[in-house]
Amino acid sequence: MSTTPSWPAGYCIHPRAAGPGAGIVAAFRELPVAAIGDSMSRNIGTIGLRQYHRRLETVLCGPAVTVRVRPGDNLMIHKALMMVEPGDVLVIDGGGDVSQALVGGLMRTTCVARRLGGLVIDGAIRDLCEWAEDGMPIFARGHTHRGPSKDGPGEVNVPVACAGLVVMPGDLIVGDADGVIAIPADQAEDVLQKTRAHLVKEARIRETNRAGTADPERFDAVLREKGLPV
Repeated sequence: MSTTPSWPAGYCIHPRAAGPGAGIVAAFRELPVAAIGDSMSRNIGTIGLRQYHRRLETVLCGPAVTVRVRPGDNLMIHKALMMVEPGDVLVIDGGGDVSQALVGGLMRTTCVARRLGGLVIDGAIRDLCEWAEDGMPIFARGHTHRGPSKDGPGEVNVPVACAGLVVMPGDLIVGDADGVIAIPADQAEDVLQKTRAHLVKEARIRETNRAGTADPERFDAVLREKGLPV
């Protein structure tokens, strides 16, 4: 007999995906999102979200617990908060709707108590003064005073699209003042090494820029290939 739950239409709750190990997570916490993005072809990351926590230097970093909700409804976000482990990041696909907030100050209290790593929301939030406090990084599409319903439907730990970013359960989510990016769990070690190598390269370029010894061929060669007489 099958033990797979038979979910009603529009509802699905899958177990939490483990994601990368603690050492990988800690290593990525020290890397800028821009450099990670550079090592992943410069075309991956959220678009149109803003940081609502006050401190620009705050870093969000942890494995994704994903949630897809009906715009303006947070029933399944409450369920996901019962499933998270310390350090997890909630990634919420709210369809980009900002007419009703999906999370507010009361839920922030729960997030802090559960030691959540942060939230990334393609939707709206409210109670901005509370979210601005230290201790719970959050990125969202917008804000409004209008509160959510709690009727469903929704899904937990399914593939989601959040502000142009495809996220799988367990992906490593990293966010800083520049934006938010997702690293597939099975590629995290490779991306870590590529990002570190990219930062070494950037350090060399920065030094030549500082010293005024940058090689003009870095760009002139590209221009000549395009037919420009330089």
